[in-house]
Amino acid sequence: MKKFKILAINPGSTSTKISVFKEDDEIFTETIRHSAEDIQQFKKIIDQFEFRKNIIEKILNVNHLLDEGLDAVVGRGGLLRPLSGGTYLIGDAILRDLRAGVSGEHASNLGGIIAHEIGEDFNIPSYIVDPVVVDEFEPVARISGIPEIERKSIFHALNQKAVARSYAKEIGKPYENLNLIVVHMGGGITIGSHKNGRVIDVTNALDGEGPLSSERSGALPAGDIIKMCFEKKYDQDFIKKRLVGKGGAVAYLGTNSIIEVLDLIEKGDKKAELIFDAVIYQISKEIGAFSTVLKGEVDAIILTGGMAYSEKIIDLLKERVDFIAPIKVYPGEHEMSALAQGALRILKKEETPLIYNPD
Repeated sequence: MKKFKILAINPGSTSTKISVFKEDDEIFTETIRHSAEDIQQFKKIIDQFEFRKNIIEKILNVNHLLDEGLDAVVGRGGLLRPLSGGTYLIGDAILRDLRAGVSGEHASNLGGIIAHEIGEDFNIPSYIVDPVVVDEFEPVARISGIPEIERKSIFHALNQKAVARSYAKEIGKPYENLNLIVVHMGGGITIGSHKNGRVIDVTNALDGEGPLSSERSGALPAGDIIKMCFEKKYDQDFIKKRLVGKGGAVAYLGTNSIIEVLDLIEKGDKKAELIFDAVIYQISKEIGAFSTVLKGEVDAIILTGGMAYSEKIIDLLKERVDFIAPIKVYPGEHEMSALAQGALRILKKEETPLIYNPD
């Protein structure tokens, strides 16, 4: 019986990761690093399209990965308009909004565009799966506190949905029948309440919600932010970097590596210990808060992302939150397999591809 062969493409700011799967089996993967000189020659991210596509095709050809053809190609979704989770067939509307950067410029916008072009070359379907702008909020979750600002759903949707589905498959129940709290712990930390297959609330770590992380501030006292902007006259760029990139552990300790923070603690650094404890404390508080979104009916708490490799972190979180629900750990990110699995569900006719129609 033939096995479906799928190419997955995941562009990052300074790298492009590609993987080839034969159904569940990853038969090839490579991360292509792009030098600062290579990236800086392009004025806009969209201008990198031909550059990245040509490199991908060269690697595929050199490794003879196209000799037997492909059945589908899938790309990281990018910053589209808000949409429900799932696998989307790439069409004109997706390409238009990715090229225009309707919700912002990001390297992931290239994923769907490159996937579509390769799909056209092979006359096969191309898809995107669970982009970061997946929005399944209930109306009450959108209220911020002032009418001028609405809470937004921006999070690690691809990995959160992937590990939630993996857990559901492991216990033999449909994802759509479970209530889960999923915690993605990496450079940014996002915590979501998954109710019957939909993420009805989540921390938007990109805009300063949730716990502090290795390089993000998390939620901050609004009054003090106002003072920083107007009394101390910090400019917009400084404040944005303080929220994302130069906030959190790197602001306190000069490192964005949790491994280095743990090493400092081992050497007796009390400040490092305090900041680390604060990360655990704030993650735990958010898990508690998100359990109320599900009215306490939580089937499991799932911990994932790079920080989930640390037994110390997992043990400390269990001490604080395992009274809420059983804890399941899926360390690391599962983006490439999540992309391939999204396309595979369509090829196997387990799901119908969704159509992006924001108008």
